[in-house]
Amino acid sequence: MIPASSPLKRLHKLAIPATIAGVAEPFLSLTDTAIVGNIPEKGAMALAAVGIVGSFLSMLVWVLGQTQSAISSLVSQYLGKNKLEQIKALPIQAMYVNVSVSLVILIVSLVFKTQIFSLMNASGELLLLSEEYFSIRIWGFPLTLFTFCVFGVFRGLQNTLWPMAIALTGATLNVGLDFILVYGIEGFLAPLGLSGAAWASLFSQIVMALIAIVLLYKKTDFPIWVRGPIHPELKNIVGMSANLFVRSLALNTALILSVRTATSMGTIYIGAHTILLNLWLFSAFFIDGYGTAGSSIGGKLLGSDEYQELWLLAKKIGRYGFMIGSALAGVGLLFYKKIGWVFSEDPETIGVFVSVFYILLLSLPLNGIAFVLDGLFKGLGEMKFLRNVLLLATFTVFVPCLLLSQYLGLGLKGIWVAFGLWMLMRGAALILKFRRKFLPLQQKTYF
Repeated sequence: MIPASSPLKRLHKLAIPATIAGVAEPFLSLTDTAIVGNIPEKGAMALAAVGIVGSFLSMLVWVLGQTQSAISSLVSQYLGKNKLEQIKALPIQAMYVNVSVSLVILIVSLVFKTQIFSLMNASGELLLLSEEYFSIRIWGFPLTLFTFCVFGVFRGLQNTLWPMAIALTGATLNVGLDFILVYGIEGFLAPLGLSGAAWASLFSQIVMALIAIVLLYKKTDFPIWVRGPIHPELKNIVGMSANLFVRSLALNTALILSVRTATSMGTIYIGAHTILLNLWLFSAFFIDGYGTAGSSIGGKLLGSDEYQELWLLAKKIGRYGFMIGSALAGVGLLFYKKIGWVFSEDPETIGVFVSVFYILLLSLPLNGIAFVLDGLFKGLGEMKFLRNVLLLATFTVFVPCLLLSQYLGLGLKGIWVAFGLWMLMRGAALILKFRRKFLPLQQKTYF
């Protein structure tokens, strides 16, 4: 029986808002994918451009956005120790470092955008469209990182409602602006096409960042201006972020290689892959709501040395992850032949999508377990282990499987088989590590 005062009682209250907030970002990408893919002229080419640029931007956000997890982990652990006052100056210092680095990356990536997308096998008109879309979208990169860091503060404080409110506002605004700017308003605003989708996303990111800084100031005691001296835990945040940085590089190596391989097959294949990848990302963020809740609660339980409840937490979120992944797979099966048409009106693109979609659906239940445990490990500060798991899974499973599948002529199916095996190894490693480390601790506490 879980005690009435147990943090586990708050699991659903944290997880549901976190799920809604989590799906807002991939929902934004799905909106761009659906609306751009249905542009009357060059829809398939525009869809391919969104896929190529989206994968690169996702890489940038995931690589530097990991500071959110480091902030959340430390805030929740200090909350569990009842020593929150000691780290009030820390989050804004971490945000300052994070955003400063992102501005340097923004400038460098703008200068070398042609080379970047050429390396991803974009050429000719596809390359020009990718550059057009990217040159606008990239300016939202620092804003997104700042907003994510604020999310980390709130989640560490066991509050997922404000991140949900911010994310929903941004997603709703983006959808409305997408329709207005991409298709235009007759007699008032000319259609902007692909660039309209980019402007819609950028404006939404500006609004989200503004709301985030206002809520941080109004709803918490954390300062919004950098104060000296440098907090001693900043080194810890930088260390955790560095491990997650390397982890994200490994993760994005898999994503970028998949996009590059699909692009080499032709416009139709990268279009189908873009739809599959966005659906995969959507499922990841949807399932990760319980991972976020697990991260917040797990960090607090670790800080207060409550190992029995930490063990129960892992079992509960693992079960919920499997159930949600299974439910998403069921929805996918129910609308198997209809989902693709939401994103593209090109019959050839949809034909390729339908021929591969089942592989993605089969992997979702096990993906669910991996995603939620991944979130829990972030809350526990196990960033080094997460780094090692991703490096091992990417370079000993994903890359060899991808190369072998292409050698065997499996095409797009081979890419998604490699993704499935990649996720299987990640989930298995997390389960084994948690059992090995925390089973003895919770048994010792019990006896």
